Amino acid sequence: MEINISTDLSDKIPGLKVGIIIYDNIEVGPSPQMVKGRLQLFQEALFFDLEEKEFTDFSGIKEWRAIFKATGANPSRYRPSVEALYRRIKKQNYLAPIHSATDLNNFFSLLYEVPIGIYDADKLKGEIAIKLGKDTDGYVGLNGRFNSLENMIVSADHDGPFGSPYVDSERTKVTEETKSAIQIIYLQTKTPVKEAQQLTKSLMDMFLEIHGGEGTYSILEG
Repeated sequence: MEINISTDLSDKIPGLKVGIIIYDNIEVGPSPQMVKGRLQLFQEALFFDLEEKEFTDFSGIKEWRAIFKATGANPSRYRPSVEALYRRIKKQNYLAPIHSATDLNNFFSLLYEVPIGIYDADKLKGEIAIKLGKDTDGYVGLNGRFNSLENMIVSADHDGPFGSPYVDSERTKVTEETKSAIQIIYLQTKTPVKEAQQLTKSLMDMFLEIHGGEGTYSILEG
């Protein structure tokens, strides 16, 4: 499956880096205790950090707010998904376990301070473009409502947008029936390529340890 960053996006966000992981033959199910425990402990530790810090004291959140602003989206109205997670934790509205793929995705998003999306690859068609959303782009999101994606970074297949560092679509969500998946890590632009590769591989290795199957990863640069 071919995945590219469009020129309209790379012109607005020079140095954009995206980690891509493709998984096959995975088994998604309830999270093992190790994942649930790590996710809970990390959230509790983060809660105490957030009593002393502002959201923009976290470099990943600060950068992704700046990226949203650069594309023309208002980051105070449309928050990067990682910031939305941090805001929940500040209110002690901790993330409850959903299933192993989503729980691990959320854990690494909190850990890396960046938006991360995971999608059922069997629900995707054709090539994938990571691009700027137009005024006609939108979908029903995991937040349960229709989301306009104008001036947002979106991932789109033949059938249209399915993912964003803002909120992902209902159409391509991963479930316990998912056997193949694509994970998109919206890295910080200042992250060196070698470190970006290490971060992406670390996530992939942990995911495969829990879900089995095979995985390949790459780094896209705008």
